[in-house]
Amino acid sequence: MKKLKLKELESRLQQVDTFESPKLLLEQYPTRPHIAACMLYTIHNTFDDIENKTIADLGCGCGMLSIGSAMLGAGLCVGFDIDADALEIFNSNIEDFELTNINMVQCDVCSLSDSMLETFDTVIMNPPFGTKHNKGMDMIFLKTALQMAKTAVYSLHKTSTRQHIQKKADEWEVKMEVIAAAFWVFFNTLLPG
Repeated sequence: MKKLKLKELESRLQQVDTFESPKLLLEQYPTRPHIAACMLYTIHNTFDDIENKTIADLGCGCGMLSIGSAMLGAGLCVGFDIDADALEIFNSNIEDFELTNINMVQCDVCSLSDSMLETFDTVIMNPPFGTKHNKGMDMIFLKTALQMAKTAVYSLHKTSTRQHIQKKADEWEVKMEVIAAAFWVFFNTLLPG
């Protein structure tokens, strides 16, 4: 498989269709191609957590992160979202890009944790921040992701929540590392006692 350069990946992701009418109650907002490309390129090239890996994309929406992961050679990427309309756009994007290493599941991400313990190598997400209607939703997504991941969770969060998330990471005994001002990584490993 040809290695994509960052600009190539971003250019391809600019072709991904996104929400025309995002649902405010679900805190839907498209992940911008530039942020998605930078995040995925770093995960792929710095941490080697995409190519030939099983990837879960929680709250996948229209599939920006899943599609980027597939383009970078993910073995299998599964997007999870509660919204049928978002998954319809996602499915159309999969067809347009002729990707075969992506699946999607319509479900409530909050109900996944017990059924999918350590099922995926890597979990990626741009979760609802829980600032408008769903207070604490970002933490529920993060806790679910940590249970699903064998290796690492990569998640976008508001900078203003960094201290709270660090406190939760300490409580959950996982290592948190800020990779860039825009996104963080959580490793699903126990901290030394």
